[in-house]
Amino acid sequence: MTSTRQDSAAPDSAAPSGALSPNAEGTDAANQDTEKQGMVQLLDQDGALRTDPDFSGYVADVDAQMLRGFYRDMALTRRFDQEATALQRQGQLALWVPLRGQEAAQIGSGRATRPHDYIFPTYREHGVALTRDVDFPQMLRIFRGISNGGWDPRENNFHMYTMVLAAQVPHATGYAMGIQRDQAGWDRARLEREGTAVVAYFGDGASSEGDVHESMVFASSYKSPVVFFCQNNQWAISVPTRVQSRIPLADRAKGYGFPGIRVDGNDVLAVLAVTRWALERARRGEGPVLIEAFTYRMSAHTTADDPTKYRLSAEEEAWEPRDPLVRLEKHLRSAGHADDAFFEEVARAGDEMAARVREEALAFPDPTLEDSFNNVYAEAHPLITEELRWHKEYEAGFAQNHAEASQEGAR
Repeated sequence: MTSTRQDSAAPDSAAPSGALSPNAEGTDAANQDTEKQGMVQLLDQDGALRTDPDFSGYVADVDAQMLRGFYRDMALTRRFDQEATALQRQGQLALWVPLRGQEAAQIGSGRATRPHDYIFPTYREHGVALTRDVDFPQMLRIFRGISNGGWDPRENNFHMYTMVLAAQVPHATGYAMGIQRDQAGWDRARLEREGTAVVAYFGDGASSEGDVHESMVFASSYKSPVVFFCQNNQWAISVPTRVQSRIPLADRAKGYGFPGIRVDGNDVLAVLAVTRWALERARRGEGPVLIEAFTYRMSAHTTADDPTKYRLSAEEEAWEPRDPLVRLEKHLRSAGHADDAFFEEVARAGDEMAARVREEALAFPDPTLEDSFNNVYAEAHPLITEELRWHKEYEAGFAQNHAEASQEGAR
């Protein structure tokens, strides 16, 4: 057994040699130190277990069945991601936000939460949604352009996707502050017995937004029970992390007065352990924690993005061996916890799920024009009523012009 803290010499923590950034040639010492900071790791790149005196205890309950469950979660999430990407390429979705490479960060953190914890996602947390029992097809409604959401957040304590960068982080902080105050209608006895917490997900790009700064100021001032979970996938669309921050993102927490911790985001066990620790701390009333899950976005930022314009293929190839699914598969096989039959069954389950997702997504009914206007306000509004009337007249004009043109052509 070895220590969990990785040194810069360890290949699994070093920056890919092919990394491309606008200031690559002039990288200063502080920038280089970003990659020299240790991070929590319990499962190395080769699938070997490591021990950590601070965090191994948080995964002591994880047995072979749970490990297989984590692999299944990650594999199904990746298969869903592949199917949704195909649907968008075929014109069935307006946009899609891939997550390939970030499955361990999402499944590990999502499985660390309790049902009564509340989650505020961005637009990429498809794996976290799986852990909250949000049905995959329903997640496509918003990307198909037929709904503002797709699921009821009250059923799963999993909020709507937020398309505005970092806007969900102040919402999460406010919700956590609300937990500390007026909780009318809540099960007070359960909350006092078990505690509850909030998780705010965001990316390295969103970490540069003022919303995140302001949220951390408030959360720290009031010791609110919120865990800030940053998935550092190395690229804010086309801007590399090293341009956004001269220090590891986790170190920013020091300036706000609460702990920050960096974890190997491709190690599902380490993410589970660190998130459990942070949530327990928050539930005890000890305030927020910033987790930086150091991972990599293997796909494009969205299906509207072309990563070949700003990063080299050598960089992607350098991260391939760190694939979170490959890492866990190596461990399951070497420990004798899974064989070919298991992985074949998971693959079949993924294909069956993908077929169901496609079938249900293509069968979604299109909303009517009235639905779109009626959903603007909770109650009828005279301005919206007038705009609907005008729009109907506008559309009717096209039909009238078409009829007149047809008559003219028949003469």
